[in-house]
Amino acid sequence: MTIAEFAHVTRRYGDLVAVDDVSLGIDPGVIVGLLGPNGAGKTTLLSLLQGLRRPTSGRVTLFGADPSDAHARRLLGSTPQETALPDTLRVGEVLDYVGGHFADRAPTGELAVEFGLDELLRRQCGSLSGGQKRRVAVALAFVGRPRLVLLDEPTTGLDVDARRTLWAAIRRQHEAGATVVVTSHYLEEIEALAQRVVVLGDGRVLADDTVARVISRVGVSRVELSASDSGAIAALPSVVQHESIDGREMFTVTDADAFVRELVVSGADFRALTVRGATLEEAFLALTEASAPGSGPAAASRRKDVA
Repeated sequence: MTIAEFAHVTRRYGDLVAVDDVSLGIDPGVIVGLLGPNGAGKTTLLSLLQGLRRPTSGRVTLFGADPSDAHARRLLGSTPQETALPDTLRVGEVLDYVGGHFADRAPTGELAVEFGLDELLRRQCGSLSGGQKRRVAVALAFVGRPRLVLLDEPTTGLDVDARRTLWAAIRRQHEAGATVVVTSHYLEEIEALAQRVVVLGDGRVLADDTVARVISRVGVSRVELSASDSGAIAALPSVVQHESIDGREMFTVTDADAFVRELVVSGADFRALTVRGATLEEAFLALTEASAPGSGPAAASRRKDVA
């Protein structure tokens, strides 16, 4: 049984279509990653699910009810993109205050240890760094032991170590029973956390599958080599993108076997060739570029000249 659902949902802001006929459901017990460039509709989808916006057309349900139903929202936790905490209150006081609104709340001390806040409990929120405030905001999303948690760019402003610490805390909360929807600009984050990924572009769903299947759906590989004439290699039929990075040539190709055959037949001078599958980031870029205007063969040809 789905715990949240979008059925042919469209949301307009004047002439702007932020969400365009989106249909998808969220099943319990999964971590869902929402990917897409700025303006793709990620934050609008989350706001519709929280009852902060209403769809222009279509239907949104949360635990079988309208998201404006306060009873349904008691089972929902969220962290918005912007962090706003009262400067004069201590971290422990904020956790206690928000937790006091829930009958079954996580103890402040337990939550503080889980999210690495135990040494900050007596600190005023106004004295915290941006990354520390972000950790508090994410912890607050879990204070009421919610069944569904919406995290909009949860690790913005965190360094690599802090991000990985927060990922571990999110995984533990998921293992304890929380269903999580997370948006992120860090594709590594979605790859590390999500079991299912939904790729959005221009308000539409471009892909909805496991991370591995989204990557395989794109059907591209990455080839790295050294060459004296990279321009000639970039002109080979299988190449869709070419970059030069630290003296190495990086090619995105539609068929690695065909590319190697073309490379050998061309007689180009090359060495130290390696081939690997696409990462989620490369799959994401390929999907969103394919949905953009002018994404046909001419556009693919232009993308060869990125370097």
